[in-house]
Amino acid sequence: MNLKDYKAGRFVKQFQYESFSPSKVNHTWVWEDPRINTLLEDATRALGELNAFSKILPDVDMFIQMHVVKEANTSSRIEGTQTSMDEVLMDEEDVLPEKRDDWHEVQNYVEAMNTAIEELKKIPLSNRLLKKTHSILMQSVRGEHKTPGEFRTSQNWIGGSNLTDAIFIPPHQDEVQELMSDLEKFYHNEEINVPHLIRIAISHYQFETIHPFLDGNGRIGRLLITLYLVSHGLLLKPSLYLSDFFEKNKTSYYDALMHVRTTNDIGHWIKFFLNALISTAQKGVNTFNEILKLKNEVNEKVITLGIRAENASKLLNFLYKNPFVEIREIAQEVGISIPSATKLVKDFEGLNILEEITGQRRDRIYMFKRYYLLFLE
Repeated sequence: MNLKDYKAGRFVKQFQYESFSPSKVNHTWVWEDPRINTLLEDATRALGELNAFSKILPDVDMFIQMHVVKEANTSSRIEGTQTSMDEVLMDEEDVLPEKRDDWHEVQNYVEAMNTAIEELKKIPLSNRLLKKTHSILMQSVRGEHKTPGEFRTSQNWIGGSNLTDAIFIPPHQDEVQELMSDLEKFYHNEEINVPHLIRIAISHYQFETIHPFLDGNGRIGRLLITLYLVSHGLLLKPSLYLSDFFEKNKTSYYDALMHVRTTNDIGHWIKFFLNALISTAQKGVNTFNEILKLKNEVNEKVITLGIRAENASKLLNFLYKNPFVEIREIAQEVGISIPSATKLVKDFEGLNILEEITGQRRDRIYMFKRYYLLFLE
Protein backbone atom coordinates (compact mmCIF):
# COMPACT_ATOMS: atom_id res chain seq x y z
CA MET A 1 0.00 0.00 0.00
CA ASN A 2 1.20 3.50 -0.81
CA LEU A 3 1.19 5.71 2.26
CA LYS A 4 -0.79 8.36 0.41
CA ASP A 5 -3.60 5.85 -0.21
CA TYR A 6 -3.83 4.71 3.40
CA LYS A 7 -7.21 4.89 5.11
CA ALA A 8 -6.73 4.88 8.88
CA GLY A 9 -10.12 3.30 9.57
CA ARG A 10 -13.69 4.28 10.23
CA PHE A 11 -15.86 5.39 13.11
CA VAL A 12 -18.43 2.79 14.11
CA LYS A 13 -21.67 3.73 15.84
CA GLN A 14 -22.06 2.02 19.19
CA PHE A 15 -24.60 2.72 21.92
CA GLN A 16 -24.37 6.47 22.64
CA TYR A 17 -20.84 6.75 21.22
CA GLU A 18 -18.66 6.03 18.18
CA SER A 19 -15.57 3.83 18.42
CA PHE A 20 -12.73 3.92 15.90
CA SER A 21 -12.12 0.73 13.92
CA PRO A 22 -8.56 0.91 12.49
CA SER A 23 -7.46 -0.65 9.22
CA LYS A 24 -5.13 -3.62 9.46
CA VAL A 25 -1.42 -3.09 8.85
CA ASN A 26 0.07 -6.46 7.88
CA HIS A 27 0.89 -5.72 4.27
CA THR A 28 3.54 -4.06 2.12
CA TRP A 29 4.03 -0.32 2.54
CA VAL A 30 5.59 2.02 -0.04
CA TRP A 31 5.93 5.80 -0.24
CA GLU A 32 6.91 8.62 -2.55
CA ASP A 33 7.98 11.16 0.07
CA PRO A 34 11.79 11.60 -0.27
CA ARG A 35 11.94 13.08 3.23
CA ILE A 36 11.07 9.67 4.67
CA ASN A 37 13.99 8.12 2.79
CA THR A 38 16.40 10.72 4.19
CA LEU A 39 15.11 10.32 7.73
CA LEU A 40 15.26 6.54 7.42
CA GLU A 41 18.91 6.73 6.40
CA ASP A 42 19.73 9.15 9.23
CA ALA A 43 17.91 6.99 11.78
CA THR A 44 19.70 3.84 10.66
CA ARG A 45 23.07 5.59 10.93
CA ALA A 46 22.24 6.98 14.38
CA LEU A 47 21.25 3.53 15.62
CA GLY A 48 24.50 2.12 14.26
CA GLU A 49 26.52 4.70 16.19
CA LEU A 50 24.60 3.89 19.37
CA ASN A 51 25.15 0.18 18.85
CA ALA A 52 28.90 0.75 18.58
CA PHE A 53 29.01 1.56 22.28
CA SER A 54 27.49 -1.81 23.10
CA LYS A 55 30.61 -3.32 21.54
CA ILE A 56 33.36 -0.98 22.76
CA LEU A 57 32.18 -0.02 26.26
CA PRO A 58 33.35 -2.59 28.83
CA ASP A 59 30.59 -4.02 31.03
CA VAL A 60 27.98 -2.01 29.13
CA ASP A 61 25.14 -3.78 30.97
CA MET A 62 26.04 -1.83 34.12
CA PHE A 63 25.14 1.41 32.37
CA ILE A 64 22.07 0.03 30.59
CA GLN A 65 20.27 -0.27 33.92
CA MET A 66 20.28 3.51 34.36
CA HIS A 67 18.74 3.85 30.89
CA VAL A 68 16.02 1.42 31.99
CA VAL A 69 15.34 3.38 35.18
CA LYS A 70 15.14 6.66 33.28
CA GLU A 71 12.74 5.17 30.74
CA ALA A 72 10.55 3.66 33.45
CA ASN A 73 10.28 6.96 35.25
CA THR A 74 9.78 9.10 32.13
CA SER A 75 7.23 6.79 30.51
CA SER A 76 5.30 6.59 33.79
CA ARG A 77 5.45 10.36 34.18
CA ILE A 78 3.76 10.76 30.80
CA GLU A 79 0.87 8.83 32.36
CA GLY A 80 0.74 11.10 35.42
CA THR A 81 3.12 9.75 38.08
CA GLN A 82 5.07 12.36 40.05
CA THR A 83 8.14 10.41 41.17
CA SER A 84 11.50 12.00 40.37
CA MET A 85 14.37 9.88 39.09
CA ASP A 86 16.39 10.19 42.30
CA GLU A 87 13.42 8.88 44.27
CA VAL A 88 13.07 5.92 41.91
CA LEU A 89 16.68 4.96 42.65
CA MET A 90 16.15 5.05 46.42
CA ASP A 91 14.75 2.36 48.69
CA GLU A 92 11.05 2.58 49.47
CA GLU A 93 11.61 3.67 53.08
CA ASP A 94 13.60 6.69 51.83
CA VAL A 95 10.67 7.91 49.70
CA LEU A 96 7.95 10.15 51.14
CA PRO A 97 4.82 8.11 52.02
CA GLU A 98 2.62 10.16 49.68
CA LYS A 99 4.86 9.26 46.74
CA ARG A 100 5.17 5.54 47.35
CA ASP A 101 2.25 4.54 45.12
CA ASP A 102 3.95 6.27 42.20
CA TRP A 103 7.28 4.73 43.26
CA HIS A 104 5.74 1.26 43.08
CA GLU A 105 4.38 1.91 39.59
CA VAL A 106 7.80 2.89 38.32
CA GLN A 107 9.47 -0.08 40.04
CA ASN A 108 6.96 -2.36 38.34
CA TYR A 109 7.89 -0.84 35.00
CA VAL A 110 11.59 -1.46 35.66
CA GLU A 111 10.83 -5.09 36.49
CA ALA A 112 8.53 -5.43 33.47
CA MET A 113 11.19 -4.07 31.10
CA ASN A 114 13.99 -6.21 32.49
CA THR A 115 11.80 -9.32 32.37
CA ALA A 116 10.65 -8.63 28.81
CA ILE A 117 14.23 -8.20 27.58
CA GLU A 118 15.19 -11.52 29.18
CA GLU A 119 12.11 -13.23 27.75
CA LEU A 120 13.15 -12.16 24.24
CA LYS A 121 16.04 -14.61 24.54
CA LYS A 122 13.52 -17.44 24.79
CA ILE A 123 10.41 -16.36 22.90
CA PRO A 124 9.78 -13.96 20.00
CA LEU A 125 8.10 -10.60 20.31
CA SER A 126 4.45 -11.58 20.55
CA ASN A 127 1.11 -10.86 22.16
CA ARG A 128 2.01 -13.50 24.72
CA LEU A 129 5.10 -11.51 25.72
CA LEU A 130 3.21 -8.21 25.81
CA LYS A 131 0.55 -9.75 28.06
CA LYS A 132 3.15 -11.11 30.47
CA THR A 133 4.89 -7.74 30.56
CA HIS A 134 1.57 -5.98 31.20
CA SER A 135 0.82 -8.37 34.06
CA ILE A 136 4.07 -7.37 35.80
CA LEU A 137 3.46 -3.69 35.12
CA MET A 138 0.05 -3.71 36.80
CA GLN A 139 0.70 -5.94 39.81
CA SER A 140 -0.36 -4.41 43.16
CA VAL A 141 -0.73 -0.84 41.83
CA ARG A 142 -3.51 1.40 40.58
CA GLY A 143 -5.20 -0.46 37.77
CA GLU A 144 -4.44 -3.90 39.24
CA HIS A 145 -8.14 -4.78 38.99
CA LYS A 146 -8.27 -3.95 35.27
CA THR A 147 -7.48 -7.47 34.06
CA PRO A 148 -3.65 -7.37 34.13
CA GLY A 149 -2.07 -9.52 31.46
CA GLU A 150 -5.25 -9.83 29.41
CA PHE A 151 -6.62 -7.96 26.44
CA ARG A 152 -9.70 -5.99 27.35
CA THR A 153 -13.22 -7.36 27.06
CA SER A 154 -14.92 -4.01 27.59
CA GLN A 155 -14.73 -0.58 25.98
CA ASN A 156 -12.09 1.92 27.09
CA TRP A 157 -11.51 5.52 26.09
CA ILE A 158 -8.83 8.24 26.03
CA GLY A 159 -9.38 11.64 27.61
CA GLY A 160 -12.59 12.89 29.16
CA SER A 161 -14.44 11.42 32.12
CA ASN A 162 -16.49 8.82 30.25
CA LEU A 163 -17.46 7.56 26.80
CA THR A 164 -19.73 10.52 26.08
CA ASP A 165 -17.01 13.19 26.36
CA ALA A 166 -13.90 11.15 25.45
CA ILE A 167 -11.27 12.62 23.13
CA PHE A 168 -10.80 9.27 21.39
CA ILE A 169 -12.54 5.90 21.69
CA PRO A 170 -10.49 2.89 20.51
CA PRO A 171 -12.06 -0.05 18.67
CA HIS A 172 -14.82 -2.09 20.24
CA GLN A 173 -13.56 -4.90 22.43
CA ASP A 174 -14.80 -7.53 19.96
CA GLU A 175 -12.20 -6.29 17.45
CA VAL A 176 -9.17 -6.36 19.73
CA GLN A 177 -8.09 -9.99 19.31
CA GLU A 178 -8.18 -9.89 15.50
CA LEU A 179 -6.43 -6.53 15.29
CA MET A 180 -3.66 -7.60 17.70
CA SER A 181 -3.22 -10.84 15.79
CA ASP A 182 -2.74 -8.84 12.59
CA LEU A 183 -0.23 -6.58 14.34
CA GLU A 184 1.73 -9.55 15.70
CA LYS A 185 2.01 -10.98 12.19
CA PHE A 186 3.26 -7.62 10.93
CA TYR A 187 6.23 -7.75 13.35
CA HIS A 188 7.55 -10.89 11.69
CA ASN A 189 6.16 -11.06 8.15
CA GLU A 190 9.16 -11.94 5.94
CA GLU A 191 7.10 -11.92 2.75
CA ILE A 192 6.78 -8.13 2.71
CA ASN A 193 9.63 -5.71 2.07
CA VAL A 194 9.16 -3.06 4.73
CA PRO A 195 12.18 -1.62 6.61
CA HIS A 196 12.11 -2.40 10.31
CA LEU A 197 12.12 1.25 11.38
CA ILE A 198 9.04 1.87 9.27
CA ARG A 199 7.41 -1.25 10.70
CA ILE A 200 7.93 -0.21 14.30
CA ALA A 201 6.72 3.34 13.58
CA ILE A 202 3.50 1.90 12.15
CA SER A 203 3.32 -0.73 14.89
CA HIS A 204 3.51 1.82 17.69
CA TYR A 205 0.76 3.90 16.09
CA GLN A 206 -1.41 0.81 15.59
CA PHE A 207 -0.89 -0.46 19.14
CA GLU A 208 -1.84 2.89 20.66
CA THR A 209 -4.88 3.08 18.39
CA ILE A 210 -6.08 -0.42 19.32
CA HIS A 211 -5.40 0.28 23.02
CA PRO A 212 -5.72 -3.46 23.77
CA PHE A 213 -5.50 -3.25 27.57
CA LEU A 214 -7.82 -1.45 29.96
CA ASP A 215 -4.85 0.40 31.46
CA GLY A 216 -1.11 0.75 30.84
CA ASN A 217 -1.31 0.99 27.04
CA GLY A 218 0.99 4.00 26.76
CA ARG A 219 3.79 2.39 28.73
CA ILE A 220 3.53 -0.99 27.01
CA GLY A 221 3.29 0.69 23.60
CA ARG A 222 6.46 2.69 24.20
CA LEU A 223 8.27 -0.36 25.55
CA LEU A 224 7.19 -2.21 22.40
CA ILE A 225 9.53 0.05 20.41
CA THR A 226 12.63 -1.11 22.26
CA LEU A 227 11.52 -4.74 22.33
CA TYR A 228 11.03 -4.67 18.56
CA LEU A 229 14.44 -3.12 17.91
CA VAL A 230 16.17 -5.66 20.15
CA SER A 231 14.25 -8.66 18.82
CA HIS A 232 15.15 -7.81 15.21
CA GLY A 233 18.80 -7.05 15.96
CA LEU A 234 18.66 -3.32 15.33
CA LEU A 235 19.76 -2.81 18.94
CA LEU A 236 22.41 -5.08 20.45
CA LYS A 237 21.45 -3.86 23.92
CA PRO A 238 18.25 -2.16 25.16
CA SER A 239 19.89 1.26 25.18
CA LEU A 240 17.31 3.37 23.34
CA TYR A 241 13.98 4.55 24.72
CA LEU A 242 11.84 7.26 23.14
CA SER A 243 9.79 8.32 26.17
CA ASP A 244 12.10 11.22 27.00
CA PHE A 245 11.53 12.70 23.52
CA PHE A 246 7.82 11.99 23.68
CA GLU A 247 7.50 13.65 27.09
CA LYS A 248 9.39 16.76 25.98
CA ASN A 249 7.14 16.90 22.90
CA LYS A 250 4.04 15.49 24.56
CA THR A 251 1.46 17.60 22.74
CA SER A 252 3.08 16.97 19.35
CA TYR A 253 3.30 13.23 20.14
CA TYR A 254 -0.42 12.91 20.89
CA ASP A 255 -1.34 15.23 18.03
CA ALA A 256 0.72 13.18 15.55
CA LEU A 257 -1.07 9.98 16.59
CA MET A 258 -4.50 11.59 16.39
CA HIS A 259 -3.62 13.27 13.09
CA VAL A 260 -3.41 9.84 11.44
CA ARG A 261 -6.89 8.85 12.64
CA THR A 262 -8.52 12.07 11.47
CA THR A 263 -6.65 12.73 8.20
CA ASN A 264 -5.19 9.32 7.14
CA ASP A 265 -1.76 11.01 6.95
CA ILE A 266 0.39 8.24 8.41
CA GLY A 267 3.43 9.68 6.63
CA HIS A 268 3.36 12.62 9.04
CA TRP A 269 3.50 10.19 11.98
CA ILE A 270 6.35 8.18 10.44
CA LYS A 271 8.43 11.34 9.99
CA PHE A 272 7.72 12.41 13.57
CA PHE A 273 8.72 8.95 14.81
CA LEU A 274 11.96 8.83 12.80
CA ASN A 275 12.91 12.29 14.06
CA ALA A 276 12.30 11.06 17.61
CA LEU A 277 14.49 8.04 17.01
CA ILE A 278 17.32 10.11 15.51
CA SER A 279 17.26 12.64 18.33
CA THR A 280 17.15 9.95 21.02
CA ALA A 281 19.94 7.84 19.47
CA GLN A 282 22.19 10.89 19.11
CA LYS A 283 21.53 11.82 22.71
CA GLY A 284 22.36 8.25 23.74
CA VAL A 285 25.68 8.44 21.88
CA ASN A 286 26.54 11.68 23.70
CA THR A 287 25.65 10.12 27.05
CA PHE A 288 27.81 7.06 26.40
CA ASN A 289 30.69 9.32 25.35
CA GLU A 290 30.42 11.21 28.62
CA ILE A 291 30.16 7.95 30.58
CA LEU A 292 33.35 6.70 28.96
CA LYS A 293 35.20 9.92 29.77
CA LEU A 294 33.96 9.89 33.38
CA LYS A 295 34.80 6.19 33.77
CA ASN A 296 38.39 6.72 32.63
CA GLU A 297 38.80 9.74 34.90
CA VAL A 298 37.39 7.96 37.96
CA ASN A 299 39.46 4.83 37.31
CA GLU A 300 42.62 6.93 37.45
CA LYS A 301 41.55 8.31 40.83
CA VAL A 302 40.70 4.88 42.23
CA ILE A 303 44.13 3.50 41.36
CA THR A 304 45.63 5.93 43.89
CA LEU A 305 43.90 4.03 46.71
CA GLY A 306 46.49 1.26 46.61
CA ILE A 307 45.38 -1.89 48.42
CA ARG A 308 41.79 -0.56 48.62
CA ALA A 309 41.60 -0.12 44.83
CA GLU A 310 40.06 -3.57 44.27
CA ASN A 311 37.16 -2.89 46.64
CA ALA A 312 36.88 0.59 45.22
CA SER A 313 36.41 -0.87 41.73
CA LYS A 314 33.65 -3.13 43.05
CA LEU A 315 31.93 -0.11 44.57
CA LEU A 316 32.20 1.79 41.30
CA ASN A 317 30.54 -1.06 39.42
CA PHE A 318 27.67 -0.92 41.89
CA LEU A 319 27.38 2.87 41.55
CA TYR A 320 27.10 2.61 37.76
CA LYS A 321 23.91 0.61 38.30
CA ASN A 322 22.58 2.91 41.01
CA PRO A 323 24.37 6.18 41.88
CA PHE A 324 22.57 6.47 45.23
CA VAL A 325 23.97 4.29 48.00
CA GLU A 326 24.05 3.74 51.76
CA ILE A 327 26.88 2.33 53.88
CA ARG A 328 25.05 -0.93 54.57
CA GLU A 329 24.49 -1.49 50.84
CA ILE A 330 28.16 -0.94 50.13
CA ALA A 331 29.17 -3.42 52.79
CA GLN A 332 26.80 -6.01 51.33
CA GLU A 333 27.66 -5.44 47.66
CA VAL A 334 31.42 -5.19 48.08
CA GLY A 335 31.58 -7.91 50.74
CA ILE A 336 33.27 -5.89 53.48
CA SER A 337 32.48 -4.81 57.02
CA ILE A 338 30.54 -1.67 57.91
CA PRO A 339 33.72 0.09 59.21
CA SER A 340 35.55 -0.79 55.98
CA ALA A 341 32.62 0.45 53.91
CA THR A 342 32.62 3.70 55.90
CA LYS A 343 36.31 4.15 55.20
CA LEU A 344 35.79 3.47 51.51
CA VAL A 345 33.09 6.11 51.34
CA LYS A 346 35.43 8.59 53.02
CA ASP A 347 37.98 7.80 50.32
CA PHE A 348 35.39 8.39 47.61
CA GLU A 349 34.35 11.68 49.19
CA GLY A 350 38.00 12.75 49.25
CA LEU A 351 38.28 11.91 45.55
CA ASN A 352 35.10 13.91 44.78
CA ILE A 353 33.31 10.80 43.54
CA LEU A 354 30.62 10.58 46.25
CA GLU A 355 28.85 13.26 48.25
CA GLU A 356 26.48 12.89 51.18
CA ILE A 357 23.03 14.33 50.36
CA THR A 358 20.82 13.69 53.39
CA GLY A 359 22.56 15.57 56.21
CA GLN A 360 21.56 12.85 58.65
CA ARG A 361 23.65 11.32 61.37
CA ARG A 362 22.38 7.83 60.56
CA ASP A 363 21.23 6.08 57.37
CA ARG A 364 23.02 8.61 55.24
CA ILE A 365 22.62 8.46 51.47
CA TYR A 366 25.58 9.14 49.21
CA MET A 367 25.37 10.20 45.59
CA PHE A 368 27.62 9.70 42.54
CA LYS A 369 26.42 13.07 41.31
CA ARG A 370 28.43 13.54 38.12
CA TYR A 371 27.26 10.17 36.80
CA TYR A 372 23.63 10.71 37.83
CA LEU A 373 23.49 14.09 36.11
CA LEU A 374 24.45 12.53 32.78
CA PHE A 375 20.98 10.96 32.66
CA LEU A 376 19.13 14.19 33.39
CA GLU A 377 20.44 16.15 30.41
